[in-house]
Amino acid sequence: MCKDVDILARTIYGEARGESLIGKEAIARVILYRKKKAIDAGGKFWWGNDIAEICQKKWQLSCWNESDPNYKKLISIDETDELFKICKRVAKKAVSGVMKDFLYGATHYHTKDVTPKWSAGKIPCIIIGHHHFYNDIA
Repeated sequence: MCKDVDILARTIYGEARGESLIGKEAIARVILYRKKKAIDAGGKFWWGNDIAEICQKKWQLSCWNESDPNYKKLISIDETDELFKICKRVAKKAVSGVMKDFLYGATHYHTKDVTPKWSAGKIPCIIIGHHHFYNDIA
């Protein structure tokens, strides 16, 4: 559980440290939905089956790509950083299972500044801060 909390907190930090609390929680919810989908598929899903695998799957969450500017920040952040402390609290809440389900099953997202190929023709189920969330991606 500690590994999942740490990796999820770093993911939230890398993907949404500038977002509101609900924006940070939304990133965590996507990871939880992906985990649920993997469990429902019998523990065999292409993006991974647990929080650490899902967060660190190559080319899934850009903050974990070594070429992404956020990567160096998220691997070097320490426990004294106030934003990281918030991300850690969100991650603990998510991993413990007490986070409210508010994202309509969204398993994908992107910032408003990019339009990935997979989002072509799709309508976000919700927009929170600078992120568009989707629940209709196969």
